[in-house]
Amino acid sequence: MARAKKKKNNYLKWFIAGSVIAAVVFVGFLAYLWMQTREPDFVQYKEFGIPIPSNYEIHGIDVSRYQQRITWKAVKAMQVSDIKIGFAFIKATEGNSNKDPFFKRNWKNAKDAGMIRGAYHFFIASKDGKKQAQNFIKTVSLERGDLPPVLDVETTNGASASTIRKEVKKWLDVLEEYYKVKPIIYTNVSFYKRYFEGHLDDYPLWVAHYLQPRQPRIGRNWVFWQHSESGRVNGITSKVDFNVFKGDSTAFNSLLIP
Repeated sequence: MARAKKKKNNYLKWFIAGSVIAAVVFVGFLAYLWMQTREPDFVQYKEFGIPIPSNYEIHGIDVSRYQQRITWKAVKAMQVSDIKIGFAFIKATEGNSNKDPFFKRNWKNAKDAGMIRGAYHFFIASKDGKKQAQNFIKTVSLERGDLPPVLDVETTNGASASTIRKEVKKWLDVLEEYYKVKPIIYTNVSFYKRYFEGHLDDYPLWVAHYLQPRQPRIGRNWVFWQHSESGRVNGITSKVDFNVFKGDSTAFNSLLIP
């Protein structure tokens, strides 16, 4: 009688163990199916040299003289899977009088290659915003289908927060009056939180924030996200900044100069 009871207990133990194993295998199988159907946040492309956020439809770059001579037709033609370069922001001016030595060439050749282009000004916070705006206007002729002008603000140059915002607003007002379109503000998350949070929120924001899993960590809405500064693109010999647009092609086209 005791032996039969012991044998029965062994069967029960084996049954429980088997049930646990089967449950674990089943849960693991369900997790595998979920992972197969779930789109990853980033996909590593060796051709671009960086992980690319996969949940965005429109990708682009920004360049300046540091990229030297660019073969824009090669940039435009590059496509890996469904990822291609859909736009490019090009540095035009800096401060009151400086001009990027490669701007004129980049501006023309990007258009000739069929690239949607935008121009940006690097802001010197301690200098007059109106004079800086005039420098940009004298340099950049925007056309239908171009992106709005961009003000790149990322250094204080010793100016106070109130001075920075005052001079930035001067630049934005002059540009909006001249081009009849609302300019975009570019900055990084840290600079934004320190100097702009709660101010100038009616302007579109292009924000830089690297090594983030899905999007920049910022409370307000944004239209462009610079997610890497070390990408690779055909036609450019040096590393280049990579960006995404927050929205679909309809939203992107509505942003362009009419």
